[in-house]
Amino acid sequence: MPVFTRLRDALDAHPAAARALRRTLHVLAAALVVGALLLPNTAPGLRPDRFTRIPAEAIVGAVLLLALPRRPRIVVAALYGAGIGVLTVLNLLDIGFTEYLGRGFNVVLDWGLLDDARSYLADSMGSTAATAAAVGAVVLALLLVTVTALATVRLGDLLARHRVRATRGALIAGTAWVACAALGVQVSGTPVASDRAAGALKGQTRRVVDTLRDEAAFAKEARTDAFGATPPDLLVPDLRGKDVVFAFIESYGRTAVEDPLIAPGVTRTLDARTAALARAGYHARSGWLTSATYGGSSWLGHSTALSGLWIDNQQRYRTVTSGDRLTLTGAFRKTGAWDTVGVMPGVQKAWPEARWYGLDKVYDAFDLGYRGPKFSWSTMPDQYALEAFQRLEHGRERDRPLMSEIILTSSHQPWAPLPELVDWDELGDGSVFGAIEKAGRKTSDVIADSTESRREYGRAIAYSVAGLTQWLERYGTDDTVLVFLGDHQPIARVSGDRASRDVPVSVVAKDPEVLEKIDAWNWTEGLRPARDAPVWKMSSFRDRFLTAYGSTPRPTKG
Repeated sequence: MPVFTRLRDALDAHPAAARALRRTLHVLAAALVVGALLLPNTAPGLRPDRFTRIPAEAIVGAVLLLALPRRPRIVVAALYGAGIGVLTVLNLLDIGFTEYLGRGFNVVLDWGLLDDARSYLADSMGSTAATAAAVGAVVLALLLVTVTALATVRLGDLLARHRVRATRGALIAGTAWVACAALGVQVSGTPVASDRAAGALKGQTRRVVDTLRDEAAFAKEARTDAFGATPPDLLVPDLRGKDVVFAFIESYGRTAVEDPLIAPGVTRTLDARTAALARAGYHARSGWLTSATYGGSSWLGHSTALSGLWIDNQQRYRTVTSGDRLTLTGAFRKTGAWDTVGVMPGVQKAWPEARWYGLDKVYDAFDLGYRGPKFSWSTMPDQYALEAFQRLEHGRERDRPLMSEIILTSSHQPWAPLPELVDWDELGDGSVFGAIEKAGRKTSDVIADSTESRREYGRAIAYSVAGLTQWLERYGTDDTVLVFLGDHQPIARVSGDRASRDVPVSVVAKDPEVLEKIDAWNWTEGLRPARDAPVWKMSSFRDRFLTAYGSTPRPTKG
């Protein structure tokens, strides 16, 4: 309190300075409130012209505060300002989610993803930085709500002290807003009359309502399954005796094949590996799938591809994984003709979804014997994970063939430091990667630089593709069938603001009959899909694959 007393005494002694301070605070309060009301919810919208508009919500708020006596005015102003602060926090979350996931923040479903974001930061930049960022974000959000509430109360008091002039100003502003709205007045293509905050609130409300409605509709859709009642002997009969591998490459999107900066290195790798596989007797067909997710939430892409359902949010994921929907991997287990295994180096905690995916055994990050360094978020290089898969499962003598689901993680953002391919005979327990990790680029040198992120992303995809196809060339047999695809496009900083959600998908086999079964798909020969190759929704892949390899539909209905 003595501090405030001394400050008041100083201001009393210097009235001119006191007036200047009050006016400055008034201006800052108005700028904060008006700026918050006009704040866009996308990064490209953060332009100066977006903050030169007339916000209808400010006019309505001013009129309301002018009409109220002192105590109700203070309460309403505080609540109104706090509401503006909360809406601003949601707009900032929208910006972040759009940049990373290609969609806005869902207040019903997405709070859990904030913890995933903290874990990602911890893996990428260390636990201290992650904790500091989390605490800073919470403090900033609370401070923003508090400051906007105080600013609105200050403006309410200012309006009350100058009621006549404030009423005249509100009338003029309201008239100008109506005129600009009616005439469609624009500056640089942006309407002068704004109802941005009301529109943002309406959008958030609609998102919540749509989410609640979707839950029941999707649950019914998930119970309707074209192959749900198919007997085991009528599932994938044309692949009996084959070792089938479904591999997902993290963030392997169309951008990797078509972006002018990224594509040259990736396409060289795809073409070189196509040629190398052909010399070993393998051939490939490739096309495009449109993923249900973008930039992250890889599990939504995995579950969409393998379930035949469009799973684009966490609620849908929880619904489908808690049911008995037949997955593509589960179809192999249901036949009883395959052993089924999952290799999940990115899984570092309990993963009950293994049962739903139909996997007899799952190897997570702690089961593969890795003793080398992490590479940012990725717990181990893809090459090591594939060699461990060979040692633990694929290379073993067994009574029946193997169906495997493998999630490769080396191409996960932030793409620094990156592993490099080493001699397969020197992999050992992974310690060989220690020197490579130390010599690699720092995350901080790449994560905020779009050009460097794109360049390193391309290197990461080339590494993952080369490692996977080298594994096939080294360890595959006449009966090995490899299906590999991306789970989603990389984040907007790499793929661009208007990138598609398309990802490459390839089927590779030595047996010509395996590829003949998908001739009708009209996919491109080789590992590089042509720009005009067929594009399917990822949710259609399960049924097309099952049908191509002889499965007979026997539907169940919800």
